Amino acid sequence: MGPIECQGLRKRYGRTLAVDGLTFTVAAGRVTGFVGPNGAGKSTTMRMILGLDRPDAGAALVGGRRYHELRAPLRHVGALLDAGSPDPGRRARDHLLWMAHANGIPPARVDEVLELVGLAAVARRRFGGFSLGMRQRLGIAAALLGDPPVLMFDEPVNGLDPEGVRWIRGLLRGLAAQGRAVFVSSHLLAELAGTADHLVVIGRGRLLADTSVAALTAGGVSLEDAYVALTSGSVEYTAGAA
Repeated sequence: MGPIECQGLRKRYGRTLAVDGLTFTVAAGRVTGFVGPNGAGKSTTMRMILGLDRPDAGAALVGGRRYHELRAPLRHVGALLDAGSPDPGRRARDHLLWMAHANGIPPARVDEVLELVGLAAVARRRFGGFSLGMRQRLGIAAALLGDPPVLMFDEPVNGLDPEGVRWIRGLLRGLAAQGRAVFVSSHLLAELAGTADHLVVIGRGRLLADTSVAALTAGGVSLEDAYVALTSGSVEYTAGAA
């Protein structure tokens, strides 16, 4: 049993089959990258793991339980899916305090995570005045709030400057080194090459590969070339020759 388990997940929206029999496990102690073409079903899969969408078939489990079965879920799994969700009039620290109270987390933890993500100096500023990069950092702070063993990040470097990208790379590696399961959806393959230990590749809702980065790039093949070879039959369109 892994920290995250997807077992035969299937989800349809109208006539669109978004996820089709998807099965994989995310292990503890490593960064697992989650990649695929646009429309592959990555966001839908993450939403099903977090109980935001109900699968038509199969199961998505965190620590052996469905998300809605978890008590104080932030203590089990932290996630960054949408950095733009808090009330724009709410102060950053107040937003995290509200989340902490709802999950039985001590208020002191709020200041710890604000310091960790570099927002301690702006903790009393309102969310509406935050840049996209600052919003990303606040979303990461929220994910870390419960000190959970499982972490999920959807495009975590979005909006970050080069220093921020370097910081998030070190953060993800550090969290995995602590024994946590770190699951990262990204379209930046070069970034995953330097961060992820393992990759889950999907296309048109189906599993294409569940393998280590080292195995995928064996023989000197670049990660990008390996990815293109895997997903060439799953893209919605291809560019013609100039």
